[in-house]
Amino acid sequence: MEEMIINQSLRQAVAQPSYAEAVSVIEEQIRNKSYRKLREIAEVIPAPDLAAIFGELEDRDEPILFRLLSKEQAAEVFVELEAETRERLIASFTDRELSEILSELYIDDTVDLIEEMPAVVVKRILRSSDPADRRVINQILNYPKQSAGSVMTTEYVRFIEGIDVEAALTHIRRVAIDKETIYTCYVTDKDRHLTGVVTARELLTSELDTPLTDIMERNVLCVNTHDDREEVARVLNKYGLLAMPVVDSEGRLVGIITLDDAIDVISEESEEDFAKMAAITPTETPYLKASALSLFLSRVPWLLLLMLSSTVSGAILSGFEAALPAVLVLFVPMIMGTGGNSGGQSSVTVTRSISLAEVSFSDLPRVFWKELRVGILCGVSLGVVTFAKVMLVDRLMLGDDAITLTVAVAIALSLTVTIIVAKMIGAILPLLAKKIGLDPAVMASPLITTLVDAVSLVLYFLVSRSVLGL
Repeated sequence: MEEMIINQSLRQAVAQPSYAEAVSVIEEQIRNKSYRKLREIAEVIPAPDLAAIFGELEDRDEPILFRLLSKEQAAEVFVELEAETRERLIASFTDRELSEILSELYIDDTVDLIEEMPAVVVKRILRSSDPADRRVINQILNYPKQSAGSVMTTEYVRFIEGIDVEAALTHIRRVAIDKETIYTCYVTDKDRHLTGVVTARELLTSELDTPLTDIMERNVLCVNTHDDREEVARVLNKYGLLAMPVVDSEGRLVGIITLDDAIDVISEESEEDFAKMAAITPTETPYLKASALSLFLSRVPWLLLLMLSSTVSGAILSGFEAALPAVLVLFVPMIMGTGGNSGGQSSVTVTRSISLAEVSFSDLPRVFWKELRVGILCGVSLGVVTFAKVMLVDRLMLGDDAITLTVAVAIALSLTVTIIVAKMIGAILPLLAKKIGLDPAVMASPLITTLVDAVSLVLYFLVSRSVLGL
């Protein structure tokens, strides 16, 4: 009865945003050395939740809990752990324990582990790996980091042409335990050239003596080992596939990319783009785990760059300031801020569309025309509101006699033109960046805002001088 209450309590605890209650229960069992009960508790907690609990435990308690897990659960939890926790656990493992854990991991998970660990730990991991696995791991590690080959797994089900359904099912039963997925199976010739794909559903619903060539799909969508991994993830998502076959330059099947790996790629790329758009160097360390020094180092280079680039705006302001009425200078922050925000909106929208493969450089005329219309609508709307605000609030309510009808028109017209131009800049620059091989996210809000600030000032002063006849 007590065990049922504890298990029910744990299920409720891990369902909450905080794992404090679950951590408290587990630490209490460790202090009481109730290892049998602790093992039973761990069995009812899903691997992702248990991995999160590990991150909250005292360092000395982590190996105790981990050694109580079954081999299968230990491997599932180990994959979900944060890099720092995994490194501490590896340091506590004997060579035999490390070898057993590695034998339970899929190849792509082992590769991910190696990429996160320091060199000393990597040497130990490779030394503890099975020789056959080590060769495959080294092969995958040799692919470019952003390529499809770097995220593929070699653990898939492959049939050779010429067998029937019964032989295929027998083969699955024999090898399934070591494969990452068995739902989608691949058919090749004797030289491993990919010729078809067949699903487990098709195998189970076909007669046993049916040749695979009669039920397999011959028009197979596949990718090359050197294709961009983000593009592969988009293709998987677009066509709703559970796995994507990866072939080499000669069309030989060398691996597959599964849906969970594609989701990880999309998540990593999104986080990276978000960081760049916020003017921060991307990092994989969680915020609460990152030190103040590492956060400083990821932010200060961008701040220095943007600070130095803003001197251009200062030079423009000083060049026009003496030639314009002082009242116009009061509205500089509003013009610059609105222009920067307008450009940032277009930039983020286009950058997102690029990342989703919705637009490309060939769509530049269509993007230009669309943002021009949006810019005109936004510019005119905000220009009218600005004119009303300047006349009603600044002139009548605040009693600023320096603001005349002509000045109000100059400010409103300047804002309208600034918004239109800012929309154009924000939309075009990410496409140009993509065309020349740069990351469009780098051209997002921070740099766009700095550039638009300078352009806004020039437009403001030129339009004002023209309207006021200076």
